[in-house]
Amino acid sequence: MIDRQISAKIKGYANRYPVVTLTGPRQSGKTTLCKMLFKKHAYYSLEDLDVRNRAINDPRSFLDKCRKTGAILDEIQRVPTLMSYIQGVVDVEQKDGQFILTGSQNFQLLNTITQSLAGRTALATLLPFSYSEIYGKKSPTLDKILLKGFYPRIHDKKLNPSEGLGFYVSTYLERDIRTLINIKDLSKFEVFLKLCAARTGQVLNMSNLANDCGINHNTAKSWLSLLEASYIIHFVRPHFKNFKKRLMKSPKLYFIDVGLAAY
Repeated sequence: MIDRQISAKIKGYANRYPVVTLTGPRQSGKTTLCKMLFKKHAYYSLEDLDVRNRAINDPRSFLDKCRKTGAILDEIQRVPTLMSYIQGVVDVEQKDGQFILTGSQNFQLLNTITQSLAGRTALATLLPFSYSEIYGKKSPTLDKILLKGFYPRIHDKKLNPSEGLGFYVSTYLERDIRTLINIKDLSKFEVFLKLCAARTGQVLNMSNLANDCGINHNTAKSWLSLLEASYIIHFVRPHFKNFKKRLMKSPKLYFIDVGLAAY
């Protein structure tokens, strides 16, 4: 397994906070890393329907099983109501590193955390591999870097990048987008995603992007926020000495992973 540079930071947080929340895009390695760092913790995936139903229907009993060993609760945004019960447990137990939470949808997760776990949890973000984590002192070709990207699964399983990234996009659209926004035509959103990829590294022109996709300005703005919150894209604002200019000028749009942008 490839060592992640964020490991020491996460372990340090677990020594100082009762809850550590690890966010990041799907398949960035959150589950693998947490299992490696917290081997004695029980593991529960809230993507699992049976586990999720137990957490929803009887949260106190569900969390009682976690008191002694601590627990990794994967994809915690699937049961946001559990946060309030976790708050109750950590306030009583006063144990550092008792709960390790992971989530792939930043906007849902942070909204719930600020309400229930403020001051009780440390926050960290795990992105796909960095260049140094993957290649070290090696010198791969630029084509290889751009086409393969940095998602761990593609490297660990030696997947064909086109195939692996294709499945990633399909899963993202079906699993996340359908559940988060009321969109009847997913193909329209997929076109929007591709138009964003074609603009990576460019100054964002919201009106042109919306027109090219055949949607209105507000929809484009909403979809960009969704992509950013899902760790698909991020924005880089221009640097000016005048702080007001930094806020007013349009940012550049970038994909988190170059392989996904190239796909």
